[in-house]
Amino acid sequence: MQEPSFSIGIEEEYLLVDRKSRDLVTTQPANMLEECAERCSDQLVSPELLRAQIEVGTRVCRNMAEARASLSELRAAVADVADSHGLAPIAASSHPFAHWEQQKHTERARYAALYAEMQAAARRLLICGMHVHVGIDDDELRIDLMNQFSYFLPHLLALSCSSPFWEARDTGLKSYRLTVFDAVPRTGLPERFDSYAEYERHIRVLVDAGLIPDSTMIWWDLRPSARYPTLETRIMDVCTSMDDALCLAALTACMLRMLYRLRTNNQRWRMYSRLMLAENRWRAMRYSFDEGLIDLGRGRIIPFAQLVEEILELTREDAEALDCVSEVEHVHSILTHGTSAHRQVRAHKAALDGGADSEEAVQAVVDHLIEETVRGVFD
Repeated sequence: MQEPSFSIGIEEEYLLVDRKSRDLVTTQPANMLEECAERCSDQLVSPELLRAQIEVGTRVCRNMAEARASLSELRAAVADVADSHGLAPIAASSHPFAHWEQQKHTERARYAALYAEMQAAARRLLICGMHVHVGIDDDELRIDLMNQFSYFLPHLLALSCSSPFWEARDTGLKSYRLTVFDAVPRTGLPERFDSYAEYERHIRVLVDAGLIPDSTMIWWDLRPSARYPTLETRIMDVCTSMDDALCLAALTACMLRMLYRLRTNNQRWRMYSRLMLAENRWRAMRYSFDEGLIDLGRGRIIPFAQLVEEILELTREDAEALDCVSEVEHVHSILTHGTSAHRQVRAHKAALDGGADSEEAVQAVVDHLIEETVRGVFD
């Protein structure tokens, strides 16, 4: 089997806030998307479910240097254009104080059908995520790696958390986003399939029954992309720090390449039950990396820093081959400084300790998110 390209594509969803009120906009300025798209000709800039959201996607990148340049260009373009309208983007999976009932959805037939079918479960989707595509051309290989890679999904979530607040309350979770997203069907951990044909048969049943138009309506944490020859990782919160985002994209590609190497040596990662994977997924949602995850081979909770070091050792050869050692090593910075969720909670506490009232404290979190979203992109 020819080695996959392991090319990279990153999609991010941002929330647009008014710089004065720090609240979400209910309607985007006319031509804002077109202005952004003109700045990024061969990259994705598009509307999302809610008018307060904007989605971007990098070009197909051969390496992390290209991914960094592409993502930086996108963030800078959105920030510049938004600023010209008195707005700013925040790369966070939930807004610190906005209310979902006040949001308006984008006028598209797909979104209208979603609202009609899923009612309040869809209307509550005031959340954003980051999706990482890794180029794997072979269909059978894509399914095989999806089955094995599911083990690492909670680890990626733990490193990406950015949704601790919901409607001006500290939820106590580092990733509240998934509690909202899990309310709609065809989400959560992916199913396990013995072949690509089996996967296609399951999709065909849903399509033939008139339940979904195609596999783009499968929203698992990890899925074969319907549009590209990629495996698409979707479990992660959107990272406020661009360096964090690039680190997680690099880790994703390296772990997939490591699993591919095992396969070429007639080895594979051990498969565990969905029950066990879901337990780690919950721990990542609740604690991020603060309380460790279950090492399912050892059968006990292991400090997350130790798990990270083991992953780095397993993928050292792959990071060198994909020329992303520095991006992968940035994981140590995440462990030291915390995820966006940790930093948001700290910013909130600092504001309260400084005499801010509850409303001013969550506004301070928005200010923190605005500044961190575009930090470094204009260097």
